[in-house]
This record gives sequence, C-alpha cells and structure tokens, in this order.
Amino acid sequence: MSDQAADPATEAFVAHRNLLFTVAYEMLGSAADAEDVLQETWLRWVKVDLDQVRDHRAYLVRITTRQALNRLRAMSRRKESYVGSWLPEPVLTAPDVAEDVELAESMSMALMLVLETLTPTERAVFVLREAFDVSYDEIAAAVDKSPAAVRQIAHRARLHVDARRPRAAVSASEARAVLERFRQALETGNLQSVLDVLAPDVVLMADGGGVKQAVLRPVTGADKVVRMTIGKLAQLEGTLTCEPTVVNGNPALLLRLDGEIDGVMALKMENSIITGVYYVRNPAKLTHLESETTPTLR
Repeated sequence: MSDQAADPATEAFVAHRNLLFTVAYEMLGSAADAEDVLQETWLRWVKVDLDQVRDHRAYLVRITTRQALNRLRAMSRRKESYVGSWLPEPVLTAPDVAEDVELAESMSMALMLVLETLTPTERAVFVLREAFDVSYDEIAAAVDKSPAAVRQIAHRARLHVDARRPRAAVSASEARAVLERFRQALETGNLQSVLDVLAPDVVLMADGGGVKQAVLRPVTGADKVVRMTIGKLAQLEGTLTCEPTVVNGNPALLLRLDGEIDGVMALKMENSIITGVYYVRNPAKLTHLESETTPTLR
C-alpha cells in the first residue's frame, strides 16, 4: 500500500475518483456503466506520461468524458429494445447531499430524464459546463469540437433543458415533509391522502426492465396514478414497508418486501406538490442502494 500511495498516477486518480464517477454518472444515468467508465479511464490514465500533463484533474475529466461518450452512444442503441420505460439507475447518497442544491438538482431523476432527450454530445457539453463549470476550451478538447461549436451546443442544450426542468425549486425540508405525507398515505392505502399530495397532471413512470411488473408507458393524471400506486402495491405478496431515504441527492422512498429491496420511488416536486413519480423495480438497477455513493461537482 505504501508503494501505491507514493505512485503519482494512483494518487491523482484516487483524489479525483468521486468527481470522475459523478461526471460519468450524470452523462450516462447508470452507476454500473459509470463504474465501467472509471475502469476504462484508469487503464488509459496509467499509460499517460504525467510529466507532460499540467492539470491532472482536467486530463482525467477529458478521458472520462470520451469514454462516457462512447458508452452513451452504445447505450442509446440498447435503450431502443428496452422493455417499458427506461429510468436512470438510482444511487443512495448521504442526507447532507440534499442540502447542496446545485449537486442535488444535477443528480435528480427529473433532470436526468430531461438529459435523456439530448444528443450524446449535447448531454456531455451540458453536464460539463452547467454542473462542473468546465471551461469551453477544456470541453472542446474532450468532445473533439471547436470552442465556438461547444458554445453553440451549450446554448442550445441549456435552452432545451430550461424549457423542461422544474419551474419552482423545493427546499430539502419541504421535500421531506411532502415525502412523509406520501409515505404515510401509501402505507395506509388512503386514496384521498395520496391525492392530496399529487398535482392533477402528475406523471408516473415505472421501470421493471421486463423482469419485474411495471407500467410499460407513463401514466398521467392524479386519479390514474393513485389507482396504479395503491392498487399495484396492494397486489404485492408479503409485508411492504416504505422507508424514507435520499436517492440521487433528493428525498425518496425505499420499498422493501419482507425486508428485501423491491424498488425505489423518486419524486419530482414543484410548489410542495408531487408532479412526477419515478418507480424503479428493475433488480439490475437496485444494486447501488445498499451503500452510499459520494458524488461531488468539484
């Protein structure tokens, strides 16, 4: 370990690992793929002549971005044959991440779904510029575009995202209060209590990946969403519990069936009311809910 600690390449990679994971995760929406990107980044990083690298952080971000872009293009083809709605893979984060407004928003399910509507290059440019404040010159080097082209892409992506992101931010304390009301309503099966915290045009999306039962298409409207959530949960065999947690830097519900993780519900909130419910049941996307991930923007 002492030899490893003294190795400059290892020290630099370890120092920036959480940042690199966050970059890859926000580009891909998949923690498993982000981990693979980090492995690919490491294999390339150890072959670099560090004497020729002025800024280790910038160079590592550049490698990570290129590997993530390659994987993002491959994932786009995989999603075309995905069964039902595709939702980002949720990651368990520490409660204090929810207090970091910038980080919490950049990782939120709601924003990451908006990012799904961008092209791979637009997503890379938007994430690097808006979330990580990377310079246009550095982004240009990472995506093989001119700085002028990157500025245009960033402007276009920003307009696209701003037109679709939540209008009114909800504080972490407000979000926890709404989440608690939603949790109690689900556990008691009180239809009216669920309706009270849902916007009339709330949208439910569920991701079972063709493995677990889930609605195949988005469901819109409070009445329909209530019937789907209360009705489907009531059909589960076993003892269901809803545990408040923090997923992607935002309050969420971890659903356990007889003590085993069955899924997670992330919520989109505006004006202290729920406008989106994202229910992930695909077992392959629940592996990062047992231990905390430590994201960072810096």
